Amino acid sequence: MILDKLENAAFYSGISENLKKGFEYLKNTDLTTVEVGRYEIDENNVFALVSEYDSKKPVDCRLEAHQVYADIQYIVSGKEAIGFATLNGQAITSEYNPDKDIVFFSGETTPLILEAGMFAVFYPQDVHRPCMQINGPEKVKKVVIKVKI
Repeated sequence: MILDKLENAAFYSGISENLKKGFEYLKNTDLTTVEVGRYEIDENNVFALVSEYDSKKPVDCRLEAHQVYADIQYIVSGKEAIGFATLNGQAITSEYNPDKDIVFFSGETTPLILEAGMFAVFYPQDVHRPCMQINGPEKVKKVVIKVKI
């Protein structure tokens, strides 16, 4: 897991070419004007999912992980907490769906606070619970870059 500000993304771009492409998209796109939806960056190797929502109570957020893609979760506006833990024997609550590259778990997490301009990278060994409110619901615009690993 990586937690940082977008201005520091160059420190992590050497990890993989796909990760670099994801950071370049975030840095070179006016994300305040991008509509909700899916945007191809490098076919199915790297793509962006733009969403807008109200952050939710932690109990209403699901703990998830992926096997094929890492997530770069970037906050465009608003702020949210994302629960984080390393994958370590958590109970599976919904079996892996290969079409959506997602599996859900139960378990405890440590909240990470992300504000506008910040990102977190979650790898397959990282379980995460996104979209959690901090001090009540807040409107959030977020871009999740799916990076094939």
